[in-house]
Amino acid sequence: MKKNLVSFVIPAKNEEGSVKPFYGEIKAEVKRLKLDYEIIFIDDGSTDKTLPELKKLRARDKKVKIITHRGNWGKSAALMSGFNIVRGEIIFTMDADMQDNPRDISKFLKKLSEGYDLVSGWKKKRKDPLDKVIPSRILNGAIRLTTGVPVHDTNCGFKAYKKEVLKSLNLYGELYRYIPVLAAKKNFRVAEVEVSHRKRKYGKSKFGIERNLKGFLDLLTVIFLTRYLARPGHFFGTLGIISFTVGFAIGLFITYLRVTTGGIQFRQPLLFLGVFLMIVGVQLITTGLLAEMIVSFHQHNNPDSYIEESKLKTS
Repeated sequence: MKKNLVSFVIPAKNEEGSVKPFYGEIKAEVKRLKLDYEIIFIDDGSTDKTLPELKKLRARDKKVKIITHRGNWGKSAALMSGFNIVRGEIIFTMDADMQDNPRDISKFLKKLSEGYDLVSGWKKKRKDPLDKVIPSRILNGAIRLTTGVPVHDTNCGFKAYKKEVLKSLNLYGELYRYIPVLAAKKNFRVAEVEVSHRKRKYGKSKFGIERNLKGFLDLLTVIFLTRYLARPGHFFGTLGIISFTVGFAIGLFITYLRVTTGGIQFRQPLLFLGVFLMIVGVQLITTGLLAEMIVSFHQHNNPDSYIEESKLKTS
């Protein structure tokens, strides 16, 4: 890690028309702010001339770095590739489509200076078609409601991080859109600033309506990871107890019928359901206990996983 260095991590896929002018905007802004910088572009399986354009930039500026993926592995993989090599104390993530405006960099730096660990951009006035804006706002509303993290635009690619936040992230699939939630649930200080969103000039969007459908499924994953990752026994145990209790109640009802009437009056399917629910309940409770053992072992071997700062005097 290099002090006073600002790192930019920029995933790019088929953005041959935008990477050069976008690089120019970033360089002009860091020069205006008198920042030392590095720019890490991740070519995530581009099939156009994005990579040759990036190589031209690197030939002119040694502070430009390029990571090339073997195929399109997605934004989470691209971000993690960049995070693994950053050297700066402050890291910016931006999208290569030029819809993020580098003139907003100072807003993020000011907010970080107030003591926040992660600052997320908020595209309050979004320059996108309504078929992207409306589903996105619905999903963001659901995220705020279910997670309690008051960020209006969790999926905005324009973010600024302190280096320690990156060490806690393990992104895969589509989890990149929930980074503010994941960070907030680990007690990092999260804030947001309004950014000036711009219309796309080059290329076309890589995301369709299926992105929002996947977003709701990923929200369930995030809720589990943030609420029950350290205590999975509560999740599986609760479901197991409910299942077993319902099954046991059905069993008592069938037993009552058998004792009072001498038969179960064609309720064999109900009997089978009760037995099935009790078996499932026992399995879920057992799964929860095994998960607790795994978590306990993991925490025992990672005693510093919750430490923010440690300063010890030696005698």
